[in-house]
Amino acid sequence: MAAGLVISAPASGVGKTTLTLALARAWRNRGLNVQCFKSGPDYIDPAFHAAATGRASVNIDSWAMDRGTVAHLVSRGVDADVVLAEGSMGLFDGVAARGVSGTGATADISEMLGWPVVLVIDPSGQAQTAAAIAAGLRDYRKGVHLAGVVLNRVASPRHEALVRRALNDAGIAVFGALPRHAEISLPKRHLGLVQAEEQAEIGKLIDEAARFVAEHVDLEAVLRSAANWTPEPAANGLNVTPPGQRIALARDAAFSFVYPHMLEGWRAAGAEIVPFSPLADEVPDASADVCWLPGGYPELHAGRIAANARFRSGLQAFAETRPVHGECGGYMVLGAALTDGDGISHEMAGLLGLETSFAKRRMHLGYRLAELAAPMPGHHIGARLRGHEFHYSTILTQPDTPLAVVHDATGAVIAETGSRRGQATGTFFHLIAEDR
Repeated sequence: MAAGLVISAPASGVGKTTLTLALARAWRNRGLNVQCFKSGPDYIDPAFHAAATGRASVNIDSWAMDRGTVAHLVSRGVDADVVLAEGSMGLFDGVAARGVSGTGATADISEMLGWPVVLVIDPSGQAQTAAAIAAGLRDYRKGVHLAGVVLNRVASPRHEALVRRALNDAGIAVFGALPRHAEISLPKRHLGLVQAEEQAEIGKLIDEAARFVAEHVDLEAVLRSAANWTPEPAANGLNVTPPGQRIALARDAAFSFVYPHMLEGWRAAGAEIVPFSPLADEVPDASADVCWLPGGYPELHAGRIAANARFRSGLQAFAETRPVHGECGGYMVLGAALTDGDGISHEMAGLLGLETSFAKRRMHLGYRLAELAAPMPGHHIGARLRGHEFHYSTILTQPDTPLAVVHDATGAVIAETGSRRGQATGTFFHLIAEDR
């Protein structure tokens, strides 16, 4: 039987990821088996979780996934001593319209699984008001239980004492208080944290975070606050259809945004994944029956991609006889041209007419529900696909046949329809699950 907890906060940028990694590594250092999950559609944090625990982490998402899929995914924690679900944004932040089993809020996962919430609160610029915020979150929704609070970035012992007293008066447990500590700050870029695989010192950083948190947080008290949890029997599996039997998967620093549960679902269905690196000028495996280009950071490597003629010609040859699909950054690379942040236009693969610009930045963010107007690898016309879009690139032209009618979480139709031309398809959203 595992002990389950959710790590959340009133808002983004408060320190959820750092605390999750630190707790996971500190408990692992004490001989406990720790399993992490990520609530919501963030595709970067699970790699950090894996670095901290030595176990693969996956996303669980109440807007895109049904309860059976969530149950199936979290069942991998059955042999763990502790399971931690790291939230996204604030505890109750989701979309206005309910999805498959919720609004995408971290609170949905807490209630669904019965795991109490440890709140990370940054009381910078306030004192007793931090207790009012915590009390409001505690009382906002029945079924969501607050275990206690960890204070982050406290300014001084006097500041800590003021906040602690107010929280104690409100009947809220304080597990610890972390002074400001720049050495454990995780580096960021425009789509979130710099990826774990790009940070050579990530192990040392997590070790330092674990040491720091163990010094200032009562780890035993946090563990005692967790709920004893046994996974429910999962009524269904991963609800994932592989795009082919043998999948050539672009995989490097420019193409790395893949939801772990998607790859696991493909393998569980019997598919074989053959990685290749466009940045190393490699081509899709000749024996593959489909090629998949995930998202990532092609806008940071556009010149190199354009110069890799072997990759581009190999991809073009592959697409003459077999399907190729791109998600977000992969979609941009399948297009005709990509303008980088300096305003320089680079020739891409040309399998689609799409032209995009990272110089004209505008954030596109949110859940997406797409009804396919044309088939794409693994999915037929009329399929309803749930995914998430997050990028800063602007469409200059999208001249090909629309792949889908795409709605945001409010039901509004959006312009990022995806494209289809011949064997090539692409979308700006990252696929999470198909409605069944």
